[in-house]
Amino acid sequence: MSSAGGSSDTLPDFLPSVPGTLPHFLQEPDDAYIVKSNPVKLRCRATPALQIFFKCNGEWVHQSQHVSREFRDEATGLKIREVMINVSRQQVEDFHGPEDYWCLCVAWSHLGTSKSRKATVRIAYLRKNFEQDPQGKEVPIKGMIVLHCRPPEGVPVAEVEWLKNEELVSSLKDDHIDTRSDHNLIISQARLSDSGNYSCVANNIVAKRRSATAAVVVFVNGGWSLWTDWSSCNVHCGQGVKKRSRTCTNPAPLNGGTFCEGMSVQKSTCSIPCPVDGGWETWTEWASCSSECERQRSRECTAPTPKHGGKMCDGPAQHTENCTGGLCTQNRRLLHDVKPQNVEGTNDVALYSGLAAGVIAVTILVIAVMLYRRNHSEYGVDVIDSSALTGGFQSLNFKTTRQGNPLLMNPSMQPDLSVGRAYSSPMCFQDSVDKDSSLFDPLPDIKVKVPSSFMVSLGVTDRAEYHVKGYMDTLPRGLNPEYRTMERCDMSLLAPSTYSQLKTLGMFGHLGGQLVMPNSGVSLLVPHGAIAEETTWEMYIVINQESSAQVDGAFEILLGPEVTYGPPGLDLCYPVALTIAHCAKVSLEDWSIRLKRKTQDNKWEEVMSVEDESISCYCMMECHSCHLLLDQPGCYALVGEPLTESAIKRLKLAAFGSMDTSCLDYSLRIYCMDDTPYAFQEVLATEKRRGGQLLEEPKTLLFKANSYSLQVSIQDLPQFLWNIKPFSTCQEFSFSQVWCSNQQLLHCAFSLERYSPATVHLSCKVSVRQVKGHEQIIQVYTCVAEREKDTAPAFRQAGCAITSQIGPRAFKIPPSIRQRICTTFDTAHAKGKDWRLLAQKLHIERNLVYFAKQRSPSGVILNLWEAMHQDNRDLDSLASALEEISKVHPNIPVNSSRLDEPNSYLT
Repeated sequence: MSSAGGSSDTLPDFLPSVPGTLPHFLQEPDDAYIVKSNPVKLRCRATPALQIFFKCNGEWVHQSQHVSREFRDEATGLKIREVMINVSRQQVEDFHGPEDYWCLCVAWSHLGTSKSRKATVRIAYLRKNFEQDPQGKEVPIKGMIVLHCRPPEGVPVAEVEWLKNEELVSSLKDDHIDTRSDHNLIISQARLSDSGNYSCVANNIVAKRRSATAAVVVFVNGGWSLWTDWSSCNVHCGQGVKKRSRTCTNPAPLNGGTFCEGMSVQKSTCSIPCPVDGGWETWTEWASCSSECERQRSRECTAPTPKHGGKMCDGPAQHTENCTGGLCTQNRRLLHDVKPQNVEGTNDVALYSGLAAGVIAVTILVIAVMLYRRNHSEYGVDVIDSSALTGGFQSLNFKTTRQGNPLLMNPSMQPDLSVGRAYSSPMCFQDSVDKDSSLFDPLPDIKVKVPSSFMVSLGVTDRAEYHVKGYMDTLPRGLNPEYRTMERCDMSLLAPSTYSQLKTLGMFGHLGGQLVMPNSGVSLLVPHGAIAEETTWEMYIVINQESSAQVDGAFEILLGPEVTYGPPGLDLCYPVALTIAHCAKVSLEDWSIRLKRKTQDNKWEEVMSVEDESISCYCMMECHSCHLLLDQPGCYALVGEPLTESAIKRLKLAAFGSMDTSCLDYSLRIYCMDDTPYAFQEVLATEKRRGGQLLEEPKTLLFKANSYSLQVSIQDLPQFLWNIKPFSTCQEFSFSQVWCSNQQLLHCAFSLERYSPATVHLSCKVSVRQVKGHEQIIQVYTCVAEREKDTAPAFRQAGCAITSQIGPRAFKIPPSIRQRICTTFDTAHAKGKDWRLLAQKLHIERNLVYFAKQRSPSGVILNLWEAMHQDNRDLDSLASALEEISKVHPNIPVNSSRLDEPNSYLT
């Protein structure tokens, strides 16, 4: 402590002072807490003051423990004295008094002393255990949730905050959750989203403590839907039963909620009058004989009268008979007195009438024959009948001849089934195919046997033989005429983390062919003649895994993968058919679907809208695939925007499971992806790296554009065998997460823990439900001990080697049949008997202006038909369409007896 005289800190005597006033404290000591072993500083400041001393617990603090200084207030020019002392933890602990350790300041001036307020000094601490931990609760939806929390004892008193699933409740900005000053948490009306793990956190200047976790489960008790209408009576007549039903889906029970009480089916008796068939009364008495020598009697259908749809009485209601025994008179004369010439005159009239009728019949027959022959000549020799179809559709069997004969057509012999091989799928063969090289060698000299109906359709007599050279002379150099394996399918390409693109390619020439991306729903059909003769192109299709397609608006989404076909600069004579799988439930009333293409500056432009007419390209939407006719290579994407809340996007649901690092922990993962083969292959590749096991056959969920979220919950888990970590049985995806996934994977995980290693089976249900939408239940039953199980589903093609096909075998319609169809229907005919009729019968009725611009409209229509039926090897639909055309227009005869043999067509 500095003195007034000799200290170097002493201010000059000329500093002004205010004589005649008591000291006034500008700063008094504050209450303080000692944290751990750190001393606290107490500070006093007064003016005017000659000296300031601290007094603690009634005793003066030694002068040596004071640190003081004087300075002048620049604003007032007054002397101000400041004094500070340190108080240690040891001093506080050594004090034993009736109250807390305290200190105050005493300041002196010329007129006397002034005292400051008392400042207490306490040792800060926070106990470890909460006085009351929050307890877990299960409450019904819209019920009240009250969680109590009493923090540990501490100095100073601890402040309390609440956590929900490791996030501060205060940061969630949820006005629905109320945290009270008494540290309780209150939710007045519980929602499903309020389920979670809650804990309270207490903290002061010393430490932070966290309570035990309280699991809150908001459950939904099941509620009955409205009764359906009564069913029809189960009998046609008499006493029966009718019923109506209701389902426990309003709402469906969730998170352990109770099932609906009462009956789901209600029955009631019903009565339907049986039909009563009519019956005749007895005949009435004969009436008097009339002037025409006849008498009558009648009866009524009233014994009984027909009722309730019963049959009327059979037989006549009146009976007439001669009443003179053959002696009736005409013009008051008996029959035997009538002159013979009258009878002869009657016979002459009958004879002349018969001759006239015969002449008229012959005349009508001659006119009909002439009209038939005139109509029959409209198509000439190019008329298509089913004999041509069946000749082309009949199974072909190839044998080499002894003397190098050209192609023979023997109409009298049945097909030889002893040689050759039929393939049910043209795109994927087993590896054993490669070993039989004879199937892929050129066949320059072969004999083909077909039924005689094909020869008749060509106008050739029976047993005629046709000699045709093979395809070898017409192919570009080095190109196999029949079939070639261009590239093997490398299943490792399905790993999205390794490759950003999936690509397959093949060499194509004038014969055309097909290119397939295995297990992706993407393929490319190159028609015969699309590439000029003596020209080959290396063509490819690519699926871009990191899509860059731009979508407009809040709800426009990708409906399928982004696909590129090339190469750039490809010169095509006919458009190619690109097939892309999509995930929309097609309804033009609910969807606006558009095709987009990437420009050279990497921007996206709209090519066409599906519902609009276009001559640049054609789009055929089917249930699961979109078929595009394109003549310009590039990168394409199919996008859709919902027009109503009824628009539906198909989701594929798949459940996978695997053991975690701990032998007791098991991870259950539910994937919600767009329902396309490509998206599912992404999931399989992901789970293969994680060692996951497919637990149930994937299911489809119809997801509406109604802005409601998707909820995934686990049900019926044996609680005495399994525990959920963390305890959250319901997880939720927002609508935008699901709707705008754009071919990306979306999944949630449930961490399960078995209480004992002896538990080797897991059985539960997983409910995937859209709020105010559809629901799917995935039944899980698996043995968790099976660590090494194949994760590939049953329909994944093992050993897939063929990704491209060239030549006639790539197409279902034989070239000769195709040429005859095009020749016939490309020619304009009266009454609409041209390619428009073919398109109509093949259910291709929209945007016909596109086909009208093609050199061969029928050929492009058949190309589209090929792309639409690439997974179906029979030609029944085409044969049926041509048969229907022949029925409407008789000048196109079809041999319907051969159409009844679908297995006899070319396969």
